[in-house]
Amino acid sequence: MPDFNLIHSLSISDQVIASVAFNNTGDWIALACSGLGQLLVWEWQSETYVLKQQGHFNNMNCLCYSPDGQYIVTGGDDGKVKVWNTSSGFCFVTFNEHMGGITGVAFTQNGQVVLSSSLDGTIRAFDLNRYRNFRTFTSPRPVQFSCITVDHSGEVVCAGGRDTFEIFVWSMQTGRLLEVLSGHEGPISCLSFSMTKSLLASASWDKSVKLWDVFENKGAKETIQLTTDVLSVTFRPDGEELAISTLNAQISFWNPTTAVQKGSIEGRHDLGYSRKDSDKVTAKTLAAGKAFTTVCYSADGRCILAAGQSKNVCIYSVADQILMKKFEISHNMSFDSMEEYLDKKKMTEWGSLALVDQGEGESDGKNISLPGVKKGDMSSRHWKPEVRVTSIQFSPTGRAWAATSTEGLLIYSIDQNLVFDPFDLEIEITPSNVKKTLTREDYSTALMLSFRLNESKLIQEVVESIPISSVEVICENLPDTYVDKLLDFLARQIESTAHIEFYMTWINRLLMHHGPKLKQRSQKIMAILRSLQKGLTRKHEDIGKICDHNKYSMDYLLALSKAKRKFLSVDTQSESDGEHESLDSEDENFMSELMKT
Repeated sequence: MPDFNLIHSLSISDQVIASVAFNNTGDWIALACSGLGQLLVWEWQSETYVLKQQGHFNNMNCLCYSPDGQYIVTGGDDGKVKVWNTSSGFCFVTFNEHMGGITGVAFTQNGQVVLSSSLDGTIRAFDLNRYRNFRTFTSPRPVQFSCITVDHSGEVVCAGGRDTFEIFVWSMQTGRLLEVLSGHEGPISCLSFSMTKSLLASASWDKSVKLWDVFENKGAKETIQLTTDVLSVTFRPDGEELAISTLNAQISFWNPTTAVQKGSIEGRHDLGYSRKDSDKVTAKTLAAGKAFTTVCYSADGRCILAAGQSKNVCIYSVADQILMKKFEISHNMSFDSMEEYLDKKKMTEWGSLALVDQGEGESDGKNISLPGVKKGDMSSRHWKPEVRVTSIQFSPTGRAWAATSTEGLLIYSIDQNLVFDPFDLEIEITPSNVKKTLTREDYSTALMLSFRLNESKLIQEVVESIPISSVEVICENLPDTYVDKLLDFLARQIESTAHIEFYMTWINRLLMHHGPKLKQRSQKIMAILRSLQKGLTRKHEDIGKICDHNKYSMDYLLALSKAKRKFLSVDTQSESDGEHESLDSEDENFMSELMKT
């Protein structure tokens, strides 16, 4: 400016750039492409990327949490597998080795390997340390894989076929096909491994769920017959219950050991009523064809999440079999199936504008797509995607759940610090009494009273007021009732606190004294242990980066000091001898630059 001279020309995408913005200082330019879901921040002076993010080009089909809840892996119709950080919301690695749409993703128990199944007939394993595809599993003849699961040890990988109605079992170590499980008479819709037993549950469109013992018997151990097609199946975290979602919008609960039904939930009305622009019947009539396509247990197994061909995600209580809460994933009216009643402005004397075939030279109406086409007519200029949830999963830490939908990847989290949930409360237990007890240096009693009041700020004040010398005695004599609560509090605090060594001391002493008892009831407190692992892993990574940065800076300063000392000694020696010999020109330039630095 003001002569409008071209400084730099940047080609960032083959799609239309939808939005451009400068930051306040004018150093960074943000560029957005709506077609690819792409966001770039470019520093034009140094010609480098500050930020580069891109979502899935097509719909997301599946997701899976890492065992510590720190990462989420997603797969889409574009054949890409993306890994996201749950705290920052950024995608930090993308694998694009697949040639077809992704139908299922899974993490191994150590959290180092991501597995994905695809319609291209391959199962691929990706290493999260080196970011590479280190193993590819294939079947004897080409099969479109519809789902994937991995056992608790990470040694066995299973995938179901969409066109052959078989389940394929591979060894993770060797990559060899171990077994082909046959018995279903329809496409395999879902697979689930028990976390505690060697049981594999397979759901199929042939109205049955089969339980297999992959490690011992070749045939199906049990077969559960249902009245309609089975869309989803999942084990409770402790492996003692099985949830099955069917085409009639019912969720039934079964005992996997005895194959006896324990209860059921009718969820058709909870899905909600919605009508597309091109539908010829009412929303209530359309509800008869909707169902839950994905279900998932909460981390403690008390609740179950269900979602499907609707904008609603339902959370049910398993014990009471009633709806606890319903979430609307979107309020975007540009999606189809958002309204129960059609807008009168879209109605004409011939019916809805969406049903009026667009002729030449007409501006109203639309091109009517072919019968059975679900993803829209790509020749049409305007296409409204239908709102739906394709996959849902609860975080292993028990503090969040995620869903892949038409809107994108959504993460819902609960902040327990703001919830007042007292425990064993009595009339004399008040914040003032807790602080008086703390003033008398009766630390153990003050800690237990603060947990009974269960107010996060008060618990933090009490814990941080306890001297480090008293931690050992308090942890050793703490009743079992308060051990889980204290461990839960420490797991939440370690993520945000600056007193890392202090809280690490608490965690260390608590686990050392109560380790055997905690191991006995590990299934009940699994969510707390996962949350603790997540916080410690994140702190380890953050501190590791700082330490590496300091180490490299000190190495640089030491090398600089040695070079400067050498240069000064050479210079002093030449002056004392009266000689006018100089260093080589290259060495002299290098030394002068170091001196300036």
